[in-house]
Amino acid sequence: MEYLLAHDLGTSGNKATLFSGDGELIDSVTCPYPVSYSNGTWAEQRPQDWWQAVLKTTRLLVSKVDRTKIAGVSFSGQMMGCVCVNQEGEPLRDAIIWADMRAVEQQRKLAERIPEQEFYRLTGHRLSPSYGGQKFMWVKAQEPEIYAATYKMLNAKDYVILKLTGEFVTEYTDASSTCLMDLDHLEWSDRLLDAMGIDRNKLPKLHRSTDIAGTVTKEAAELTGLLPGTLVVCGGGDGVCSAIGTGCIREGVAHSSMGTSSWISITSRKAIYDEEQKTFNWAHIVPGYVLPTGTMQSGGGAYAWYVDHFCGHEREQAKERGVSVYTILEEELAKSRPGSNGLLFLPYLLGERSPRWNPDARAGFVGIGMEHGKEDFLRAVQEGVALNLNVVLETFRKKGQDIREMVVVGGGAKSRIWQQILADVYDVRIQVPDLLEEAASMGAAITAGVGVGLFQDFDAAGKFLEVRRNVEPREKERERYRRMALVFDEAYHALEPVYESLKKLM
Repeated sequence: MEYLLAHDLGTSGNKATLFSGDGELIDSVTCPYPVSYSNGTWAEQRPQDWWQAVLKTTRLLVSKVDRTKIAGVSFSGQMMGCVCVNQEGEPLRDAIIWADMRAVEQQRKLAERIPEQEFYRLTGHRLSPSYGGQKFMWVKAQEPEIYAATYKMLNAKDYVILKLTGEFVTEYTDASSTCLMDLDHLEWSDRLLDAMGIDRNKLPKLHRSTDIAGTVTKEAAELTGLLPGTLVVCGGGDGVCSAIGTGCIREGVAHSSMGTSSWISITSRKAIYDEEQKTFNWAHIVPGYVLPTGTMQSGGGAYAWYVDHFCGHEREQAKERGVSVYTILEEELAKSRPGSNGLLFLPYLLGERSPRWNPDARAGFVGIGMEHGKEDFLRAVQEGVALNLNVVLETFRKKGQDIREMVVVGGGAKSRIWQQILADVYDVRIQVPDLLEEAASMGAAITAGVGVGLFQDFDAAGKFLEVRRNVEPREKERERYRRMALVFDEAYHALEPVYESLKKLM
């Protein structure tokens, strides 16, 4: 039996998984690492922490099988980052990660150099401080000595591949998260490089996701337990790997991830361009396709934030009963009716990407009354995330996409009440697979299997994915949420000037 080793370099930690060639999950292990938040909109991590997490988890998994049977290693990784390394591959500063929104001035300057619609059509993305290219612009402006010393700008998984193989590479999905790649032609764009003032020589070589990036070096083998010469496949960005792991490999198939950030994606032959630029388009791992997407900054992360800060009593109860705190919270959630007793939550804890594209937006509860209990606040958070993502879904529907079912994964998808909320808000059948938190690493494993020739094509995803539960929308609740969606949108727009005023107070 041959094995595929996959790593998913997320925001809170690295999830390493070992799959058999038949799609069976052999084992999975997670190693956490911290995020440094500062200055309101800054978010950074130490690339060395990613590497140490990969070393630790790889050694654990490799020790369980015959190393000679590991056919390949690949990666899913957080996108839209900026990792500056020198020619020796050493980081020159902490990584600026996807959640960081500091590059507002760079966005403004870029808008003076290239029309917004041209930028959107070239990259598949709107002008925003979220993307890697704009973050690299910030480095050039604010830390010129770091920019000058940068040999290559990488993303998270690219850095780990460098440590494993010695190769400076990236692939189309992560390249599309820099906004320096022409989406139609899948190559670095002179027009975009000129507009951002970025030196082409500081970008890594472009590959397909299924290309062999290199092989495990002797030094990396000693650290990881892998054999020297083990094949390393480029892999992809986490959102796109999740699409592979949920079977989103053909036109019209949709999936949603309810992780720290949350998104809805569909597979399409052509990019979907929205006049208001609410949504964007990634390059797909599957050749010939793109992945139209809308990603909010804090989805599952908003619920985790509320639980961490306001549910200490429930955590104590969980310890006493020997269960997860989320089991206790499901019981609490069940006490609140759909609509959260008239309470709304705007989930903008880290500003917002799609669909608002407002780095100054802030979270808030609207409509608090004496009648509201904790159960209403819990449910309002879940509903607020769903209502925000529904703006993305409705954007795709207005572009002619007929979406009637959706595979949902991520930690948030474990909540049965949240599953039902999503079905009711979206008016689709929600499909819940057996493995909820392995979709991204599963997608990386499938990509590795195709890359090393273990699988003929991405139809192999069918070996890995098994739907465990279907959740149907309910007519009465669907109508309630349709009305709530109008008020949710109204509340956001009413608060836009307040967000601007709050920013001046910081």
